[in-house]
Amino acid sequence: MKNFNRQYLLITAFAITTLFPSCEKFLDSSPQGSLTQETFPVSAQDALLATNAVYAPMRFTSWHSGTFPILDIMSDDARKGSNPNDAASTIGPYDDFTFTTTGAELSSWWATLYQGIKMANIVIVKVPDIEMDATLKNRYIGEARFLRALYYFELVRAWGGVPLVTTLTPPLQLSRASAEDVYNLIEEDLLFAMENLPEKSTYTTDQLGRASKGAAKGLMAKVALFQQDYTNAEKYALEVILSAQYDLEPVFTDANSVAGEHGVESVFEIGAVGQEAAPGNQYANVQGVRGTPNRGWGFNRPTPDLRNDFEESDPRMKGTIIDLGDVIDGIEILGDGTTPDVTLDDMGNILETECYNRKVWTPGNDVPSQFGHNRRLLRYADILLIAAEALNENNKPIDALVYLNQIRERAREGNPDILPDITTTDKTTLRELILMERRHELALEGHRFWDLVRTGKAATVLGPLGFQAGKHELFPIPQNEIDLSQGAMIQNPNW
Repeated sequence: MKNFNRQYLLITAFAITTLFPSCEKFLDSSPQGSLTQETFPVSAQDALLATNAVYAPMRFTSWHSGTFPILDIMSDDARKGSNPNDAASTIGPYDDFTFTTTGAELSSWWATLYQGIKMANIVIVKVPDIEMDATLKNRYIGEARFLRALYYFELVRAWGGVPLVTTLTPPLQLSRASAEDVYNLIEEDLLFAMENLPEKSTYTTDQLGRASKGAAKGLMAKVALFQQDYTNAEKYALEVILSAQYDLEPVFTDANSVAGEHGVESVFEIGAVGQEAAPGNQYANVQGVRGTPNRGWGFNRPTPDLRNDFEESDPRMKGTIIDLGDVIDGIEILGDGTTPDVTLDDMGNILETECYNRKVWTPGNDVPSQFGHNRRLLRYADILLIAAEALNENNKPIDALVYLNQIRERAREGNPDILPDITTTDKTTLRELILMERRHELALEGHRFWDLVRTGKAATVLGPLGFQAGKHELFPIPQNEIDLSQGAMIQNPNW
């Protein structure tokens, strides 16, 4: 199932070095080399290569919130992790919300998202003029528009209103559009994608990983949820559910493991192979077990608060957290000798223990194999929980319970003595239980911080960690981007 990843390895490398300039200044640099935007793409084969290239930025290390899983680190699910001194001055500030406008991780994240947008725009602008099969042409454009929507969704969640770039020759001084305008473009792109992308089941094995109709509807449901548009969140989540294209993996750990790659629970994922270069993906290596076995850097350490929040005997706790002494795939986890097994705060309370993110584990005991993790951006469990939340907000608690309890039934893995079905129909109580279920089901997958922000709970839950209401709901616009715009871009409030 790695064929699609290899298929666009060469075009990815080519695109980076010729069609698309460096991350920081790609908007105001001229393409280099003999192949330019004027001469590519012009044929059906070019259209395929250009479409494949739009997927490439998701495998750039900096696409993942600037290399490090800062979204989890900023939540109550995780701490910086790794050795205490490793990246203490750069990533450590995300633990206590003391980061600034000049962090390299934010500027690289921003630039990589816009690099992806430019790649998408080449397909969206140029491919319509190519003489080729109309259905295939529209599918390519649909893939590009799905990915452009995904890239802009990442931007608008993180920074609010951002520059809208939909042409190949944007002005050098870009100002910010409103968040509403960004969401409008996202929705337009996703509507086109829904109309022109096939269902996942129609893709051949070597095409798995491409955007599908279900992925577009699933992303639209999430986009609606973030705007508190519960009518459309319900509509599109239920369309994914009723499509019968997806299901829950019987075993929770398979939802993120090699065993579940492109499986029934995967709505959209980033494919990767186990090598320290494209199409490998460093996302899992950054979080991999540090020391013995040597799988990575050990960032994104699960907190005691997350561990203690799981209900008694919930198998998802051990499906989420690797502890020292665990044996996985026959490999004993010994950890890093230079990292304290237990770290205490000034009051003698346990601040953290040496433990790791189980969800990024891949079989192996070396670094390259850790690069082979397929990161799930959208899985069916998330869709079920979106449906449950939207239905509850739309005063349909009985329907909401159906989907919420499907999640709990899978988590039980056949043990009837744990995780009983939720039965309450009180809207407020059910709202809290759905949010708690999201934490237990989706922990360390980059959801928790956004869930706290969009539900208005971030100040209460994260305030003790340093979160300030009116400031930390959004990231600061990278200062270098403001400088490049010559002041056309205005900084977010209180930054």
